[in-house]
Order: sequence, then C-alpha cells, then structure tokens
Amino acid sequence: MTIARTQLVSLPVSDQDRARDFYVDVLGLELVRDNPMGPDQRWVEVAPAGAETGITLVTWFPTMPPGSLRGLVLQTEDVDAEIDRLRAAGVPVEGPDDAPWGRFGTLTDPDGNGLVLAGPPPRGA
Repeated sequence: MTIARTQLVSLPVSDQDRARDFYVDVLGLELVRDNPMGPDQRWVEVAPAGAETGITLVTWFPTMPPGSLRGLVLQTEDVDAEIDRLRAAGVPVEGPDDAPWGRFGTLTDPDGNGLVLAGPPPRGA
C-alpha cells in the first residue's frame, strides 16, 4: 500500500464563516486557508498547530448534511483544563469521563457535528 497518511477530513457545515470562527476562535485551531473555489464556493481548511491532517469545512456534499458528522476526536494534553476553558467560553461540554483509552469530553459545533475532546491515553496503555 502506498497511502501514507490522512490528508483531510471533510466536516459538513451550513455556514463556513460561523464554523471557521468556532474552530479557530473558540477551539483554537489554525486557519490553514480560506480561498475561493469557483463561483459561490470556498475552500476553508483548519487544523491543529503542526498537524498533518486538516479539516475542511464543506457545504457542497448533498449526502453530508450539516451536523451529520460524529466522533471527530481532537486530542489535547490537558483535557480537564481544555474543558474548563471551553465552558468558560460558553460551550456546553459533557464530561470529563474516563475510559480505558483516556480521559475525554464531548461537545458539538454550531451545526451539531459531534466532537470528542480526548486526553492522552493512560501511561502504559
């Protein structure tokens, strides 16, 4: 197999500006690019700092309605501090909870896409 990595994940949104603001200003991801993509379309891509995989905020896939994505896992070194920061910013977050693979909280973006904020796995796991 010659596939080396996941380059992009498409995340369905209804309003690219609102989604960009949430992912950049609230979650803290970096804006990788925001470019026109033909008439009436834009390529909006965000990513964690230094990440190889980006997230495109898409509006053009009819089989991916806004809010239909579930289980996008975003990792942080301190899940408790990050959950506290998000709650202080007015973002509802469930958790934190513990699982064999680590500590996590769940939230949704403005369109209802389901996100998991995960801490590192326990040592020795």
